[in-house]
Amino acid sequence: MPRLGDPVLLPVVDPALAPDIAADLGVPAIGGLLAGHSLILAPLTARGTVLGRVCFLRGPGRRPFDARDAATAAEVAARGAVHLDNARLHRLESRAAATLQRSMMPTRPPRIPGVQIAHHYMPGDRQAQVGGDWFDAIQLPGGRVALIVGDVMGHGLQAAAVMGQFRTSVITMAALDLPPAQLLRHLDNLAQRLGTDHLATCVYAVYDPIHRTLALANAGHIPPVLAGHDGRGELLQIPGGAPIGVGGVPFETVEIPAPDGSWLVLCTDGLVEVRGQGIDAGLAALCAHVIEPQQTPEDVCGQILGRVHSEDRRDDVALLVARFDGIAPQDVAQWRLRVDDSEVARARDLTRQQLAAWGLDRLSDTTELLVSELITNAIRAASYEVELRLMRVGKLLVEVSDDNHNLPQLQRAEADDVRGRGLALVSHMSRRWGTSRKAVGKVVWFELPLPS
Repeated sequence: MPRLGDPVLLPVVDPALAPDIAADLGVPAIGGLLAGHSLILAPLTARGTVLGRVCFLRGPGRRPFDARDAATAAEVAARGAVHLDNARLHRLESRAAATLQRSMMPTRPPRIPGVQIAHHYMPGDRQAQVGGDWFDAIQLPGGRVALIVGDVMGHGLQAAAVMGQFRTSVITMAALDLPPAQLLRHLDNLAQRLGTDHLATCVYAVYDPIHRTLALANAGHIPPVLAGHDGRGELLQIPGGAPIGVGGVPFETVEIPAPDGSWLVLCTDGLVEVRGQGIDAGLAALCAHVIEPQQTPEDVCGQILGRVHSEDRRDDVALLVARFDGIAPQDVAQWRLRVDDSEVARARDLTRQQLAAWGLDRLSDTTELLVSELITNAIRAASYEVELRLMRVGKLLVEVSDDNHNLPQLQRAEADDVRGRGLALVSHMSRRWGTSRKAVGKVVWFELPLPS
Protein backbone atom coordinates (compact mmCIF):
# COMPACT_ATOMS: atom_id res chain seq x y z
CA MET A 1 0.00 0.00 0.00
CA PRO A 2 1.69 3.25 -1.10
CA ARG A 3 1.99 6.08 1.39
CA LEU A 4 0.22 9.37 0.80
CA GLY A 5 2.44 11.41 -1.50
CA ASP A 6 4.19 8.39 -3.06
CA PRO A 7 3.89 7.79 -6.81
CA VAL A 8 1.31 5.29 -8.06
CA LEU A 9 2.66 2.63 -10.43
CA LEU A 10 0.44 0.64 -12.79
CA PRO A 11 2.63 -1.60 -14.99
CA VAL A 12 -0.36 -2.18 -17.30
CA VAL A 13 -3.64 -0.24 -17.11
CA ASP A 14 -6.64 -2.58 -16.98
CA PRO A 15 -9.20 -1.56 -19.65
CA ALA A 16 -11.92 -1.78 -17.01
CA LEU A 17 -10.12 0.79 -14.83
CA ALA A 18 -9.07 3.13 -17.64
CA PRO A 19 -12.27 5.29 -17.62
CA ASP A 20 -12.04 5.79 -13.83
CA ILE A 21 -8.36 6.75 -14.03
CA ALA A 22 -9.08 9.21 -16.84
CA ALA A 23 -11.93 10.74 -14.84
CA ASP A 24 -9.68 11.02 -11.80
CA LEU A 25 -7.11 12.84 -13.92
CA GLY A 26 -9.82 15.27 -14.99
CA VAL A 27 -9.66 14.23 -18.67
CA PRO A 28 -12.41 11.61 -19.20
CA ALA A 29 -11.93 11.69 -22.98
CA ILE A 30 -8.59 9.87 -22.77
CA GLY A 31 -10.00 6.80 -21.03
CA GLY A 32 -9.80 4.74 -24.20
CA LEU A 33 -6.17 5.69 -24.76
CA LEU A 34 -4.94 4.58 -21.32
CA ALA A 35 -5.90 0.92 -21.66
CA GLY A 36 -2.85 -1.30 -22.05
CA HIS A 37 -0.38 1.48 -21.30
CA SER A 38 2.10 1.52 -18.44
CA LEU A 39 1.39 4.46 -16.08
CA ILE A 40 3.03 6.36 -13.20
CA LEU A 41 1.15 9.08 -11.30
CA ALA A 42 3.54 11.23 -9.25
CA PRO A 43 2.28 14.03 -6.97
CA LEU A 44 3.75 17.53 -7.27
CA THR A 45 4.42 18.24 -3.59
CA ALA A 46 6.32 21.28 -2.32
CA ARG A 47 6.57 22.63 1.22
CA GLY A 48 3.89 20.18 2.39
CA THR A 49 1.37 21.26 -0.25
CA VAL A 50 0.20 19.13 -3.17
CA LEU A 51 0.18 21.41 -6.21
CA GLY A 52 -0.98 18.78 -8.68
CA ARG A 53 0.08 15.50 -10.30
CA VAL A 54 2.20 14.52 -13.25
CA CYS A 55 1.31 11.49 -15.37
CA PHE A 56 3.95 9.36 -17.15
CA LEU A 57 2.77 6.93 -19.86
CA ARG A 58 4.60 4.26 -21.81
CA GLY A 59 3.08 2.53 -24.84
CA PRO A 60 2.14 -1.19 -24.95
CA GLY A 61 5.03 -2.01 -27.29
CA ARG A 62 7.66 -0.98 -24.73
CA ARG A 63 8.87 -2.35 -21.40
CA PRO A 64 6.41 -1.52 -18.59
CA PHE A 65 7.43 0.89 -15.86
CA ASP A 66 8.96 -0.68 -12.74
CA ALA A 67 9.77 0.51 -9.22
CA ARG A 68 13.05 2.06 -10.38
CA ASP A 69 11.15 4.17 -12.94
CA ALA A 70 8.68 5.19 -10.26
CA ALA A 71 11.51 6.43 -8.03
CA THR A 72 12.96 8.45 -10.92
CA ALA A 73 9.52 9.90 -11.68
CA ALA A 74 9.10 10.87 -8.03
CA GLU A 75 12.45 12.71 -8.07
CA VAL A 76 11.57 14.57 -11.28
CA ALA A 77 8.16 15.51 -9.88
CA ALA A 78 9.66 16.73 -6.58
CA ARG A 79 12.12 19.02 -8.36
CA GLY A 80 9.45 20.32 -10.70
CA ALA A 81 7.11 20.99 -7.78
CA VAL A 82 9.73 23.16 -6.07
CA HIS A 83 10.17 25.24 -9.22
CA LEU A 84 6.41 25.59 -9.66
CA ASP A 85 6.00 26.64 -6.04
CA ASN A 86 8.80 29.16 -6.35
CA ALA A 87 7.09 30.64 -9.40
CA ARG A 88 3.78 30.75 -7.52
CA LEU A 89 5.35 32.51 -4.54
CA HIS A 90 7.18 34.91 -6.85
CA ARG A 91 3.91 35.82 -8.54
CA LEU A 92 2.19 36.35 -5.18
CA GLU A 93 5.02 38.56 -3.97
CA SER A 94 4.99 40.55 -7.21
CA ARG A 95 1.25 41.09 -6.90
CA ALA A 96 1.61 42.11 -3.25
CA ALA A 97 4.45 44.51 -4.12
CA ALA A 98 2.43 46.04 -6.96
CA THR A 99 -0.63 46.42 -4.73
CA LEU A 100 1.47 47.95 -1.94
CA GLN A 101 3.14 50.38 -4.31
CA ARG A 102 -0.11 51.48 -5.96
CA SER A 103 -1.67 52.07 -2.54
CA MET A 104 1.18 54.38 -1.52
CA MET A 105 1.49 56.39 -4.76
CA PRO A 106 -0.50 59.60 -5.31
CA THR A 107 -3.45 58.95 -7.58
CA ARG A 108 -3.80 62.41 -9.09
CA PRO A 109 -1.65 65.55 -9.03
CA PRO A 110 -2.71 68.33 -6.65
CA ARG A 111 -4.10 71.59 -7.98
CA ILE A 112 -1.58 74.20 -6.88
CA PRO A 113 -1.64 77.86 -7.97
CA GLY A 114 1.06 78.89 -10.43
CA VAL A 115 2.05 75.39 -11.55
CA GLN A 116 0.46 72.61 -13.59
CA ILE A 117 1.54 69.07 -12.74
CA ALA A 118 1.15 65.64 -14.29
CA HIS A 119 2.77 62.37 -13.30
CA HIS A 120 2.80 58.81 -14.55
CA TYR A 121 4.03 55.47 -13.24
CA MET A 122 4.72 52.51 -15.54
CA PRO A 123 5.71 49.09 -14.10
CA GLY A 124 8.57 47.09 -15.58
CA ASP A 125 8.16 44.11 -17.89
CA ARG A 126 6.81 40.76 -16.72
CA GLN A 127 10.27 39.36 -15.98
CA ALA A 128 11.12 42.23 -13.63
CA GLN A 129 9.55 42.76 -10.24
CA VAL A 130 7.99 46.01 -9.13
CA GLY A 131 10.64 48.55 -8.21
CA GLY A 132 10.68 51.34 -5.66
CA ASP A 133 10.08 54.38 -7.89
CA TRP A 134 7.96 57.20 -6.50
CA PHE A 135 7.00 60.83 -7.11
CA ASP A 136 5.18 63.53 -5.20
CA ALA A 137 4.02 67.13 -5.33
CA ILE A 138 3.53 68.82 -1.95
CA GLN A 139 2.08 72.29 -1.39
CA LEU A 140 4.23 74.51 0.84
CA PRO A 141 3.63 77.90 2.49
CA GLY A 142 3.94 81.00 0.33
CA GLY A 143 2.31 79.35 -2.67
CA ARG A 144 5.40 77.17 -3.22
CA VAL A 145 5.41 73.51 -4.19
CA ALA A 146 7.89 70.69 -3.57
CA LEU A 147 8.43 68.29 -6.49
CA ILE A 148 10.06 64.93 -5.76
CA VAL A 149 11.08 61.89 -7.77
CA GLY A 150 12.95 58.99 -6.18
CA ASP A 151 14.08 55.44 -6.89
CA VAL A 152 14.69 52.85 -4.17
CA MET A 153 17.43 50.40 -5.06
CA GLY A 154 16.15 46.85 -5.53
CA HIS A 155 12.88 45.29 -6.58
CA GLY A 156 9.95 43.43 -5.09
CA LEU A 157 8.06 43.73 -1.83
CA GLN A 158 11.08 44.99 0.11
CA ALA A 159 11.69 47.87 -2.32
CA ALA A 160 8.01 48.84 -2.27
CA ALA A 161 7.97 48.88 1.54
CA VAL A 162 11.14 51.00 1.71
CA MET A 163 9.64 53.35 -0.88
CA GLY A 164 6.62 53.85 1.36
CA GLN A 165 8.87 54.72 4.30
CA PHE A 166 10.87 57.22 2.26
CA ARG A 167 7.80 58.85 0.73
CA THR A 168 6.14 59.27 4.14
CA SER A 169 9.36 60.70 5.58
CA VAL A 170 9.72 63.22 2.74
CA ILE A 171 6.10 64.37 3.15
CA THR A 172 6.64 64.80 6.89
CA MET A 173 9.92 66.71 6.51
CA ALA A 174 8.53 68.84 3.67
CA ALA A 175 5.94 70.11 6.16
CA LEU A 176 8.87 71.54 8.17
CA ASP A 177 9.78 73.65 5.12
CA LEU A 178 13.42 72.59 5.14
CA PRO A 179 15.77 73.69 2.34
CA PRO A 180 16.28 70.89 -0.23
CA ALA A 181 19.83 69.96 0.82
CA GLN A 182 18.90 69.95 4.50
CA LEU A 183 15.88 67.75 3.83
CA LEU A 184 18.04 65.21 1.97
CA ARG A 185 20.53 65.25 4.86
CA HIS A 186 17.77 64.40 7.35
CA LEU A 187 16.44 61.71 5.01
CA ASP A 188 19.93 60.23 4.71
CA ASN A 189 20.33 60.13 8.50
CA LEU A 190 16.93 58.44 8.83
CA ALA A 191 17.83 55.83 6.19
CA GLN A 192 20.97 54.85 8.07
CA ARG A 193 18.99 54.37 11.28
CA LEU A 194 16.41 52.22 9.48
CA GLY A 195 18.98 49.78 8.06
CA THR A 196 21.74 49.23 5.55
CA ASP A 197 19.26 48.07 2.90
CA HIS A 198 17.53 51.47 2.79
CA LEU A 199 19.19 53.03 -0.26
CA ALA A 200 17.58 55.35 -2.80
CA THR A 201 18.34 58.11 -5.26
CA CYS A 202 16.21 61.24 -5.11
CA VAL A 203 15.76 64.75 -6.50
CA TYR A 204 13.97 67.29 -4.31
CA ALA A 205 12.97 70.60 -5.92
CA VAL A 206 11.03 73.59 -4.58
CA TYR A 207 9.34 75.99 -7.01
CA ASP A 208 8.41 79.50 -5.86
CA PRO A 209 5.73 80.92 -8.19
CA ILE A 210 5.99 84.40 -6.70
CA HIS A 211 9.76 84.88 -7.08
CA ARG A 212 9.97 82.53 -10.15
CA THR A 213 12.83 80.47 -8.71
CA LEU A 214 13.58 76.76 -8.49
CA ALA A 215 15.74 75.36 -5.67
CA LEU A 216 17.02 71.80 -6.13
CA ALA A 217 19.19 69.21 -4.42
CA ASN A 218 20.19 65.82 -5.80
CA ALA A 219 21.00 62.56 -4.03
CA GLY A 220 22.65 60.43 -6.71
CA HIS A 221 19.69 60.67 -9.10
CA ILE A 222 19.76 61.32 -12.83
CA PRO A 223 19.61 65.09 -13.42
CA PRO A 224 16.28 66.73 -14.23
CA VAL A 225 15.53 68.50 -17.50
CA LEU A 226 14.43 72.13 -17.60
CA ALA A 227 12.79 73.31 -20.83
CA GLY A 228 12.40 76.99 -21.62
CA HIS A 229 9.31 78.68 -23.01
CA ASP A 230 10.48 77.60 -26.48
CA GLY A 231 10.16 73.97 -25.38
CA ARG A 232 13.84 73.05 -25.79
CA GLY A 233 15.28 71.23 -22.82
CA GLU A 234 18.65 71.03 -21.15
CA LEU A 235 20.03 68.92 -18.31
CA LEU A 236 20.39 70.91 -15.12
CA GLN A 237 23.98 70.95 -13.93
CA ILE A 238 23.49 70.35 -10.22
CA PRO A 239 25.84 68.42 -7.91
CA GLY A 240 24.90 64.73 -8.03
CA GLY A 241 25.68 63.84 -4.43
CA ALA A 242 25.36 60.22 -3.32
CA PRO A 243 22.30 58.02 -2.82
CA ILE A 244 20.25 58.35 0.32
CA GLY A 245 21.53 55.88 2.91
CA VAL A 246 25.22 56.00 1.95
CA GLY A 247 26.02 58.56 4.64
CA GLY A 248 28.86 61.02 5.05
CA VAL A 249 28.29 62.77 1.70
CA PRO A 250 27.26 66.44 1.55
CA PHE A 251 24.22 67.64 -0.37
CA GLU A 252 24.06 71.04 -2.02
CA THR A 253 21.12 73.28 -2.87
CA VAL A 254 21.22 75.08 -6.22
CA GLU A 255 18.80 77.91 -7.02
CA ILE A 256 18.03 78.82 -10.62
CA PRO A 257 15.49 81.09 -12.36
CA ALA A 258 12.23 79.45 -13.45
CA PRO A 259 10.57 81.87 -15.89
CA ASP A 260 6.89 81.61 -16.68
CA GLY A 261 6.21 79.03 -19.38
CA SER A 262 9.20 76.84 -18.49
CA TRP A 263 8.91 73.11 -17.83
CA LEU A 264 10.59 70.73 -15.37
CA VAL A 265 10.86 67.04 -16.23
CA LEU A 266 11.79 64.63 -13.43
CA CYS A 267 12.08 60.89 -14.09
CA THR A 268 13.75 57.70 -12.93
CA ASP A 269 16.44 55.88 -14.87
CA GLY A 270 13.99 53.29 -16.20
CA LEU A 271 12.78 55.89 -18.69
CA VAL A 272 16.17 56.74 -20.21
CA GLU A 273 18.04 53.43 -20.01
CA VAL A 274 18.67 52.23 -23.56
CA ARG A 275 19.76 48.61 -23.94
CA GLY A 276 23.19 48.40 -25.54
CA GLN A 277 23.88 52.12 -24.98
CA GLY A 278 24.80 54.30 -22.05
CA ILE A 279 22.24 56.25 -20.09
CA ASP A 280 23.55 59.42 -21.75
CA ALA A 281 21.80 58.41 -24.99
CA GLY A 282 18.45 58.29 -23.24
CA LEU A 283 19.07 61.63 -21.50
CA ALA A 284 20.01 63.18 -24.84
CA ALA A 285 16.75 61.90 -26.34
CA LEU A 286 14.84 63.34 -23.39
CA CYS A 287 16.45 66.77 -23.87
CA ALA A 288 15.84 66.64 -27.64
CA HIS A 289 12.08 66.36 -27.07
CA VAL A 290 10.52 69.74 -27.87
CA ILE A 291 7.53 70.73 -25.73
CA GLU A 292 4.92 72.87 -27.50
CA PRO A 293 3.53 75.83 -25.50
CA GLN A 294 -0.09 74.77 -26.00
CA GLN A 295 0.46 71.28 -24.60
CA THR A 296 -0.78 70.25 -21.18
CA PRO A 297 1.45 68.37 -18.73
CA GLU A 298 -0.61 65.24 -19.44
CA ASP A 299 0.14 65.62 -23.16
CA VAL A 300 3.84 66.01 -22.44
CA CYS A 301 3.88 62.90 -20.23
CA GLY A 302 2.25 60.88 -23.00
CA GLN A 303 4.61 62.14 -25.69
CA ILE A 304 7.74 61.56 -23.60
CA LEU A 305 6.69 58.01 -22.81
CA GLY A 306 5.86 57.40 -26.46
CA ARG A 307 9.08 58.83 -27.93
CA VAL A 308 11.75 58.22 -25.31
CA HIS A 309 10.50 55.05 -23.69
CA SER A 310 11.96 51.81 -25.09
CA GLU A 311 9.85 48.71 -25.61
CA ASP A 312 12.57 46.42 -24.23
CA ARG A 313 12.58 48.28 -20.91
CA ARG A 314 13.08 46.10 -17.86
CA ASP A 315 12.83 48.63 -15.02
CA ASP A 316 9.78 50.56 -13.89
CA VAL A 317 9.36 54.25 -14.70
CA ALA A 318 8.27 57.27 -12.67
CA LEU A 319 7.76 60.51 -14.58
CA LEU A 320 6.71 63.93 -13.26
CA VAL A 321 6.20 66.96 -15.50
CA ALA A 322 5.53 70.47 -14.17
CA ARG A 323 4.74 73.63 -16.13
CA PHE A 324 5.64 76.83 -14.28
CA ASP A 325 3.10 79.61 -14.82
CA GLY A 326 3.89 81.76 -11.79
CA ILE A 327 1.51 83.95 -9.84
CA ALA A 328 0.96 87.44 -11.24
CA PRO A 329 2.44 90.18 -8.99
CA GLN A 330 -0.91 91.99 -8.90
CA ASP A 331 -2.45 88.88 -7.34
CA VAL A 332 -0.13 88.92 -4.32
CA ALA A 333 -0.02 91.42 -1.47
CA GLN A 334 2.17 91.12 1.61
CA TRP A 335 3.15 93.28 4.54
CA ARG A 336 5.57 93.05 7.44
CA LEU A 337 4.03 94.04 10.74
CA ARG A 338 5.64 95.10 13.99
CA VAL A 339 5.16 93.09 17.18
CA ASP A 340 2.72 95.61 18.55
CA ASP A 341 -0.98 95.32 19.35
CA SER A 342 -1.71 98.44 17.30
CA GLU A 343 -0.77 96.48 14.17
CA VAL A 344 -3.95 94.43 14.43
CA ALA A 345 -6.08 97.38 13.32
CA ARG A 346 -3.57 98.16 10.57
CA ALA A 347 -3.78 94.58 9.32
CA ARG A 348 -7.57 94.88 9.10
CA ASP A 349 -7.29 98.15 7.16
CA LEU A 350 -4.72 96.70 4.74
CA THR A 351 -6.90 93.64 4.18
CA ARG A 352 -10.00 95.75 3.51
CA GLN A 353 -8.18 98.00 1.05
CA GLN A 354 -6.62 95.10 -0.85
CA LEU A 355 -9.90 93.20 -1.15
CA ALA A 356 -11.57 96.36 -2.43
CA ALA A 357 -8.82 96.74 -5.05
CA TRP A 358 -9.45 93.17 -6.14
CA GLY A 359 -13.21 93.65 -6.24
CA LEU A 360 -13.73 91.19 -3.40
CA ASP A 361 -15.63 93.46 -1.01
CA ARG A 362 -18.09 90.63 -0.29
CA LEU A 363 -15.30 88.75 1.47
CA SER A 364 -14.14 91.73 3.49
CA ASP A 365 -16.04 91.17 6.75
CA THR A 366 -15.12 87.49 7.08
CA THR A 367 -11.51 88.00 6.01
CA GLU A 368 -10.96 90.97 8.33
CA LEU A 369 -12.31 89.00 11.29
CA LEU A 370 -10.11 85.97 10.63
CA VAL A 371 -7.04 88.09 9.88
CA SER A 372 -7.60 90.00 13.11
CA GLU A 373 -7.67 86.77 15.12
CA LEU A 374 -4.55 85.33 13.49
CA ILE A 375 -2.55 88.56 13.68
CA THR A 376 -3.43 88.88 17.37
CA ASN A 377 -2.18 85.34 18.05
CA ALA A 378 0.98 85.92 15.98
CA ILE A 379 1.86 89.17 17.81
CA ARG A 380 1.53 87.40 21.15
CA ALA A 381 3.86 84.59 20.03
CA ALA A 382 6.39 86.46 17.87
CA SER A 383 9.70 87.92 19.01
CA TYR A 384 10.65 90.14 16.07
CA GLU A 385 8.11 90.39 13.27
CA VAL A 386 4.85 89.15 11.77
CA GLU A 387 4.00 88.87 8.09
CA LEU A 388 0.58 88.99 6.41
CA ARG A 389 0.15 87.74 2.85
CA LEU A 390 -2.96 87.68 0.65
CA MET A 391 -3.09 85.80 -2.65
CA ARG A 392 -5.85 85.76 -5.26
CA VAL A 393 -5.27 82.42 -6.98
CA GLY A 394 -8.68 81.11 -8.01
CA LYS A 395 -9.50 81.45 -4.31
CA LEU A 396 -8.47 83.82 -1.56
CA LEU A 397 -5.46 82.41 0.28
CA VAL A 398 -4.40 84.22 3.45
CA GLU A 399 -1.18 83.43 5.35
CA VAL A 400 0.00 84.83 8.67
CA SER A 401 3.62 84.06 9.60
CA ASP A 402 5.69 84.72 12.70
CA ASP A 403 9.11 83.68 14.03
CA ASN A 404 7.83 81.33 16.77
CA HIS A 405 8.04 77.68 15.68
CA ASN A 406 5.37 76.39 18.13
CA LEU A 407 2.23 75.52 16.17
CA PRO A 408 -1.06 76.79 17.61
CA GLN A 409 -3.62 74.23 18.73
CA LEU A 410 -7.36 74.27 18.19
CA GLN A 411 -8.87 74.53 21.70
CA ARG A 412 -12.32 74.41 23.23
CA ALA A 413 -13.24 77.73 24.86
CA GLU A 414 -15.67 77.78 27.78
CA ALA A 415 -18.37 80.42 28.06
CA ASP A 416 -16.34 82.63 30.43
CA ASP A 417 -12.96 82.19 28.66
CA VAL A 418 -11.46 85.35 27.18
CA ARG A 419 -9.10 83.52 24.79
CA GLY A 420 -9.16 80.35 22.72
CA ARG A 421 -11.75 81.17 20.06
CA GLY A 422 -9.51 82.45 17.25
CA LEU A 423 -8.68 79.16 15.55
CA ALA A 424 -12.21 77.91 16.17
CA LEU A 425 -13.50 80.86 14.14
CA VAL A 426 -10.98 80.19 11.40
CA SER A 427 -11.94 76.52 11.30
CA HIS A 428 -15.66 77.30 11.21
CA MET A 429 -15.70 80.18 8.73
CA SER A 430 -13.01 79.21 6.19
CA ARG A 431 -13.20 76.54 3.51
CA ARG A 432 -9.81 75.10 4.46
CA TRP A 433 -7.14 76.06 6.95
CA GLY A 434 -3.93 74.69 8.38
CA THR A 435 -0.63 75.31 10.08
CA SER A 436 2.93 74.39 9.19
CA ARG A 437 6.45 75.20 10.25
CA LYS A 438 8.79 77.26 8.13
CA ALA A 439 12.57 77.31 8.07
CA VAL A 440 12.22 79.96 10.77
CA GLY A 441 8.93 80.13 12.62
CA LYS A 442 5.52 79.02 11.39
CA VAL A 443 2.62 79.97 9.17
CA VAL A 444 -1.13 79.73 9.75
CA TRP A 445 -3.26 79.91 6.60
CA PHE A 446 -6.87 79.74 5.48
CA GLU A 447 -8.79 79.76 2.21
CA LEU A 448 -12.05 81.38 1.18
CA PRO A 449 -13.85 80.73 -2.11
CA LEU A 450 -14.13 83.67 -4.47
CA PRO A 451 -17.66 85.02 -5.07
CA SER A 452 -19.21 83.53 -8.17
